Amino acid sequence: MRKILFESLVTDPLTERPPSPDDAAIAELAAAVDRAARRRLGRSLAIREVDAGSCNGCELEIHALNNAFYDLERFGIRFVASPRHADVLLVTGPVTKNMREALERTYRATPDPKWVVAVGDCAVDGGIFAGSYACVGGVAAAVPVDLRIRGCPPTPTAILKGLLALLDASAAKNPERSSKAGR
Repeated sequence: MRKILFESLVTDPLTERPPSPDDAAIAELAAAVDRAARRRLGRSLAIREVDAGSCNGCELEIHALNNAFYDLERFGIRFVASPRHADVLLVTGPVTKNMREALERTYRATPDPKWVVAVGDCAVDGGIFAGSYACVGGVAAAVPVDLRIRGCPPTPTAILKGLLALLDASAAKNPERSSKAGR
């Protein structure tokens, strides 16, 4: 045991160095999401995260959006506890048979206009759980999906880019709604 302890004192850790963050790019991306939300909704974006049966890998990346590095709150983007206050449902994991009804109820409780975002490979098509007796499949098997973000798990930056694409696409579909909201 002493030998292992002494070796650990003189050897470097086996983990890799983190990539250097591009603070300006992330700040601009988050600001673009906030501008698009205000243009489309007339206010900031409210997100409700729903775990439909995942391994929690995607949740860790979603929770990273609230850490000190990404800090979405500074741009007005916030996570809400109730679907009644949400604009976007971020759904992770394959939809299990036990969670299907809860997801459908959450979807019905979310006011219009609402968007559903399937985050991660499991939410998109069932991922490694596809075909399991306990799963009904991806999120689209239970509720309509507006955006699919692939990855196992997707990075916080990919999630931000997806939200921006969603808001831009919805503004392009309904330009009169966007111009009224911005007034």
